[in-house]
Amino acid sequence: MVLALFIATLYVAQFEGYIAPFNAYAALRDLRARVEHLETQMQKSAENDKQAGSPEDQLPLAVERVVPSVVSVVITKDVPKLEIVYENPFGEDPFFRDFDLRIPRYRQRGTERQQVGAGTGFLITSDGYIATNRHVVEDTQADYTVLLSDGTQKQGAVMYRDSDLDFAVLKIDGENYPASELGNSSNLRLGQFVFAVGNALGEYSNSVSIGIVSGLNRNLEAMGNSGTEKLQNVIQTDAAINPGNSGGPLADLQGRVIGVNVATVRGSENISFAVPIDFVKDIIKQVAR
Repeated sequence: MVLALFIATLYVAQFEGYIAPFNAYAALRDLRARVEHLETQMQKSAENDKQAGSPEDQLPLAVERVVPSVVSVVITKDVPKLEIVYENPFGEDPFFRDFDLRIPRYRQRGTERQQVGAGTGFLITSDGYIATNRHVVEDTQADYTVLLSDGTQKQGAVMYRDSDLDFAVLKIDGENYPASELGNSSNLRLGQFVFAVGNALGEYSNSVSIGIVSGLNRNLEAMGNSGTEKLQNVIQTDAAINPGNSGGPLADLQGRVIGVNVATVRGSENISFAVPIDFVKDIIKQVAR
């Protein structure tokens, strides 16, 4: 009996000695998993801290997210080709025929293709749908060439025009384009930092200007080539929006588009306006589906 108990005890001891290395391995594996989880959490925390940092830290990252989706829209059309001729103002009247009197007059001599304007837009889908302003693409007789951020040129087709919101949608052929992330304009706050990207003055593509949300729900009358239009409940910002910036994105410091730049008050100190992105989301879903 004593012998049997001794043998049983020895067996258990040997068995326990056998499984001890397995328990140590499991503990090491568990420790490694915990360390990896902690490293992941630290990385996420560092990224969150970076995103929640100062505007100086956030702005370059946000711009990097938005700029690839911003495009320039070049407007071209056939315009009269004029020449100056000098003619007798009295025509073939025999009484004045011998008078050496000539006055200059413009005379059309055919037409020529010219750039007549420029604006901005931004990709809203990866398959080539582009948001812009209606007044950028209002001329039904013009052609619209889209210049992508990488220098590629594409012919644009106008898919939608909305005069009430001064909003339009273009389409270019192709796929795998870098589309903008659309934000939420309903929870904007006064004083919130924003930035605008656009084809400033029709010459300087991807120009960036920073400002704040200066006002909300503004109503105004804007003067364009086709006359006056009323804009309601738009965003006011002091980010510089120059001619040529029309149709470009107004974005927050997370790189999300919260408005479509639409108008500026000439002669003012940076009083500009953007159509809230929430106003056009349903249109985008319908047109770009």
